[in-house]
Amino acid sequence: MNVMRTGMLLAFMTALFMGVGFLIGGTGGMLIALVVATGMNLFSYWNSDKMVLRMYNAVEVDQNSAPEYYGIVRDLAGRAGLPMPRVYLIENDQPNAFATGRNPQNAAVAASTGLLHRLSPNEVAAVMAHELAHVEHRDTLTMTVTATLAGAISMLGNFAMFFGGGNRNNNNPLGFIGVLVAMIVAPFAAMIVQMAISRTREYSADRRGAEICGNPLWLASALNKIARGAKEIVNEEAERNPASASLFIINPLSGQGADNLFSTHPSTENRIAALQAMVDEFRQRPAAPQPTATPATPAQEEPEDETPSPWGRDGSSRKGPWA
Repeated sequence: MNVMRTGMLLAFMTALFMGVGFLIGGTGGMLIALVVATGMNLFSYWNSDKMVLRMYNAVEVDQNSAPEYYGIVRDLAGRAGLPMPRVYLIENDQPNAFATGRNPQNAAVAASTGLLHRLSPNEVAAVMAHELAHVEHRDTLTMTVTATLAGAISMLGNFAMFFGGGNRNNNNPLGFIGVLVAMIVAPFAAMIVQMAISRTREYSADRRGAEICGNPLWLASALNKIARGAKEIVNEEAERNPASASLFIINPLSGQGADNLFSTHPSTENRIAALQAMVDEFRQRPAAPQPTATPATPAQEEPEDETPSPWGRDGSSRKGPWA
C-alpha cells in the first residue's frame, strides 16, 4: 500500500506540475515541465534526505558526541527491527524533530537542541519512536518528494505571475484565465494534497511510535510540550521553507492550530486524545522488554541527577530508561 500510495502521489503531483507548465507555456511548456518534473522526481528520490538536512543545517552525531541521544535512537531502532539510521542534531531552540530518507536502509532522524533541552529522556524516546515509525512506513520518501514538488509548483505559480501570458504564441487556450489558474489553483491543490496526506500519516505514526517506545503517554506528554514550544519560538528556517513543514512531528510554522483543511498536521489535542485512548489497550498487553531499566510512568516524578547533560548544554539531566 505504501509503494502504491507513493506512486499515485508522484503521478498526481507530476501531472499537476505538467498542467501548470501547459497553462503558462502551452504544449511546449507542458513538455518542459514533464522533463523538469521527471528530473526532480529522480533527484528527490536519491537526494531528498541531503536536501532537507542541509536546509536545516543539521549536524550528524554519534555515540561519542551525543551518547544518550544516539543511544535512544539505537535502542528504539533495535526494538522496531529497523536498520540504524543516521542521527542528526539541529541547532534550534524550537523543540521539534523529523525523519527523512528514501527507505529504511538510507534513513536519517533529526532532533532540535530545543527538543533535547525541554523534554525528559522518556519523552525524547517517544518522539524518536514516532520518527522511526515514519521510516518504517516509508513516509519519509513520500513526504519529502511531496514537499519538493509542492515547492516547485508554488515556484511555477510565482513565475506565472510575472511571465505568464506574455507570449501570444505560447499555445495556451485559456489565456489569462489559465495564468490565474497556474498562479492560484495549482499551488493550492498541491498544498491540499500535501496536507491531507500529512494529517493521515501522523495518526498512524503516533500509534506505531507508542508501540515502539512502549508507552503512549510519553508521546502525549511530548506532543503537548512541543506544541507549546512551537507557538512560543519561531523556527526561521521552516518559515523560509514552508513546504517542508509537513516533515516535522509538530507543525513548526507560526499561526497553525486547528485541525482543518489548511493544517499540515492534525490538532495536537486530537492526537493526544487518541494516544490517551490507547492506554487501556496497552495495559492489557504483556509487558514489553525494556532495553535497560524498567521505566517510570510520566505521572511519577523522576529524581534529579547532578551529572552533566548528555547534550552538554544546560548542566543538568534527568535519568530515564533510554540513558
